[in-house]
Amino acid sequence: MSEVLRWFLVGGLVLLVLLIASVRVIMDYERAVVFRLGQVIATRGSGLTVLIPLVDRMVRVSLRTVTMDIPPQDVITKDNVTVKVNAVAYFNVVVPLLSVTAVENHVVATSQIAQTTLRSILGQVDLDDLLVDRDAINQRLQTVIDEITSAWGVKVTLVEVKDVELPDTMRRAMARQAEAERERRAKVIHAAGEVEAADDLGRAAQVLENHPAAMQLRVLSTMAELTSERSSTLIFPLPVELLRLVDTLSHNLAGHTAKAVTVGNRTDGDREPVTAAGK
Repeated sequence: MSEVLRWFLVGGLVLLVLLIASVRVIMDYERAVVFRLGQVIATRGSGLTVLIPLVDRMVRVSLRTVTMDIPPQDVITKDNVTVKVNAVAYFNVVVPLLSVTAVENHVVATSQIAQTTLRSILGQVDLDDLLVDRDAINQRLQTVIDEITSAWGVKVTLVEVKDVELPDTMRRAMARQAEAERERRAKVIHAAGEVEAADDLGRAAQVLENHPAAMQLRVLSTMAELTSERSSTLIFPLPVELLRLVDTLSHNLAGHTAKAVTVGNRTDGDREPVTAAGK
């Protein structure tokens, strides 16, 4: 009786081990590809799955998005500038069967194709486009890589260029270019301000010329501003009317002088023929 009990316990233990070995729990973010004697028989979802021990084999596939860093790549752009570029790719498995049967390791394969595609695409663009038009380049990278990985059941949702490392000589050249551009803008703005100021001053001068009283008020205002300081030298300008009077007298005197000279020249000219006749 003890011998039968012992065999019964051994058989129960073997059955328990086989039961444990045949039961699998699949998480909600996983899928299972089941092989029976080397052939695919099913793709099972989350929950409890029972396998035939020593006959069935199950491969788990995660459906979660994988964030993969693309190592820095030495790239020669279209305008022959050598840069070092790294990126990041986001992808996930959408067809578990293909990710197991079509490729040995879909993560490694996606990483390799992302690196080669990065070098290929960036070699077809100029440095300025690489620095400015990142969105278009990222979209192009995502489209090209996704077309290749779709045969493996992998969907590439996003590819982003993270950092572009430029040579030191190129950085200095770009810094000089940016500085020159800022100086150009500053000179243009300064010139525009000078033009506007000249226009305003011209209009102000016309107003003051048409209204002499306004000129006097402006002079008095300036004097008040000067005397507001403790230590200041006050200069009393001559009245504008006096200056205009002096200017008018100067013009009149110059006109009379020119007229007298003209008359004198004409008199001398008349005398010369008379003298010649007398001789």
